[in-house]
Amino acid sequence: MPSILSDPRFHSEQAAYAWVEERLWPNGPVCPKCTGSERIGKLAGKSTRFGVYKCYRCRKPFRVTVGTIFEASHIPLHIWLQAITLVSSSKKGISIHQLHRTLDIGPKAAWFMSHRIREAMRGGDVAPMRGQR
Repeated sequence: MPSILSDPRFHSEQAAYAWVEERLWPNGPVCPKCTGSERIGKLAGKSTRFGVYKCYRCRKPFRVTVGTIFEASHIPLHIWLQAITLVSSSKKGISIHQLHRTLDIGPKAAWFMSHRIREAMRGGDVAPMRGQR
């Protein structure tokens, strides 16, 4: 039986974005600024980052990561999905050092991800995470 980590969403940035978009936007993209969903287009071009949409109602660009634990992070989304799987499937938890070794990222990045994942898993009313601007 193959490992869950062999799924394409854990190894491809495009597959990771498609998987997260499918979960967060089952009826299509929704603008996080004006909550509109009718006049939205996907931006494509040589200088455009992957996964950027533009709302033509409020004229703001956005990605699926806005308002999530992935916002304002330079870590690729497929690495985030691997970390979430490792943290949530570990019976006794996973140390930051083990996360850093397993995902081949720096210890500071592992600490950052671990704290955001644990904060998101916390029960109760959790406010949307916002990055520094």
